[in-house]
Amino acid sequence: VGPYVLVTPNETRRKQLQQSNILSNFHIFISFCTCSVAKKELDDLERWKNEHRPGPIALVPQRLGGNESEAQVRQNQQMILMQSKYQKKRSREEYVKAKKAAEEAEILKKKAIQREKAERLEVKKRQEEMQRREMFLEDQKYKTNELLSRLDMGLPRSDSCQIASPGPESTAWKRSCAYKQALREDENRRLEEMKQEQQRKAELMEFKQKQEEETRTRAHQKEQRRVNNAFLDRLQNKTQPNSIYQPGYTG
Repeated sequence: VGPYVLVTPNETRRKQLQQSNILSNFHIFISFCTCSVAKKELDDLERWKNEHRPGPIALVPQRLGGNESEAQVRQNQQMILMQSKYQKKRSREEYVKAKKAAEEAEILKKKAIQREKAERLEVKKRQEEMQRREMFLEDQKYKTNELLSRLDMGLPRSDSCQIASPGPESTAWKRSCAYKQALREDENRRLEEMKQEQQRKAELMEFKQKQEEETRTRAHQKEQRRVNNAFLDRLQNKTQPNSIYQPGYTG
């Protein structure tokens, strides 16, 4: 025998290999058991199906199709088809009418809203115009009073005019008093006329608004009655469909 070398095995490596072999064998065993259980369950299922398989069905022969002939059946089918087409057509027409009525109602509603906005704007403009006129009249009255006050300051007092003997100054004072009185009367008259005019305009505007409101109310009631009548007509036609179908109608 020739010379040789003896190598001591690695204990750690040896233990790892043994553990891996054990795990591999365990996995093989588990897989085999699982396959066996699955095969047993499949066999049991197949056996249960065979045991609970339904038997043959035995029916008594009978005549089907009712008592009507083929021609009558074909005629009834044709009539049902024509009625279905007519009903679909009526449904489309009712849908279009309802949609159109809704659009018209929406348009009328928008018009009424815009009309109310325009009326409110017009009332606001008139009120602003009245306020401007009142301010103008007050300013004019203030300036007139100021002018009259200046004239009073430049002329003698009224009691001195009455005591003094008649002359050129007394005549001028009388003319001034008459002029001031005429201005006051004219100013008061114009102010009264303006107030009366504004009152008449306000009354006329209120009367016009009442008339427009009554007109809108009547139009709305008329439109509501028309929509209600159309709805009742459609409902009556739906509840009595046979009254509009004639036997000889071909569409």
